[in-house]
Amino acid sequence: MNGGNGHPQFPTEISIEPAGVRFAVPEHYRQPRRDVRSAAIAAGLFVLTVFSTLAVGAEFAAAYQDNVPPFTSGAIFPYPAVIQHPAILLTGLPFAFTLMGILLAHELGHFFACRYYRIPASYPYFIPAPTLIGTLGAFIRIRSPIINRKALFDVGLAGPVVGFLFALPALAAAIAVSKVVPGAGSQGWLIFGNPPLVKLLEAVLRPNVKPGNLLLNPVGRAAWVGLFVTALNLLPASQLDGGHIVYALAPEKHRYLSLAVILALVPMAWLWSGWLLWAVLLLFIGFRHPPLLDRWESLDAQRRFWAIIALVIFLLCFTPIPFAVHAG
Repeated sequence: MNGGNGHPQFPTEISIEPAGVRFAVPEHYRQPRRDVRSAAIAAGLFVLTVFSTLAVGAEFAAAYQDNVPPFTSGAIFPYPAVIQHPAILLTGLPFAFTLMGILLAHELGHFFACRYYRIPASYPYFIPAPTLIGTLGAFIRIRSPIINRKALFDVGLAGPVVGFLFALPALAAAIAVSKVVPGAGSQGWLIFGNPPLVKLLEAVLRPNVKPGNLLLNPVGRAAWVGLFVTALNLLPASQLDGGHIVYALAPEKHRYLSLAVILALVPMAWLWSGWLLWAVLLLFIGFRHPPLLDRWESLDAQRRFWAIIALVIFLLCFTPIPFAVHAG
């Protein structure tokens, strides 16, 4: 998944004047670098990820057409069938278009926030992978220190909020029109857990449908993935988007909260083994956050209110058991 924005660790010996003194940002930090090679790599990864999400989307489309949950047959790698019959990739368009749109919106939120603050950043890099969702997400690389806590907060917040705003209407529309299949939520080789937002929308939009009987169409499943990615990125740790927000709010508490999140993820691996992988990944990234050029300026009340909104989005998107293997 998208594990933050790929910030490199910058030297800690940057000399900064005390609060109240205006810091002049060096000119080479102000001018975004145009890197043709970086753009070519980003474009190539984008094309590969389109293919991998189309392949997975074809599986979701076929299962939905047959009125069964995805991966009911136990086949988790659709690529052999795609190689034999390339035309079935077209059936994966609804899933791939929705998911790629949500991920792209998330990363462009970061990208344009960086542009606003004149912070050099790469184009979005997508990560194609033969996973159950066809990708490991996307990220951008920020190529210079961030100026202050205000800029860090806005850059960290922009991605999850924009991605969420794209996923929400797609999910609502899908829930409104998806099929009712008795037992759909407990059948198949793989069972998808539902975060609170899915349960809320089902109760509002399909009040007469018994929970667990709604079979999400491919667009809805892509929106589900978008919520999952949003929740992962908003974990308040390390250099994830949530970690950036925490550091902007309270730099002195960032390290301790990162450690607390890692410790909490370890026992959660009993619910979903993937949490252990995330704990190891966050431990590998480390607790230290790249320093800011000016870390003394505090955040205003408006941004603190947006931090509460980010917390609400996280709680709506998070589920402790996103995936479960059917025991039956």
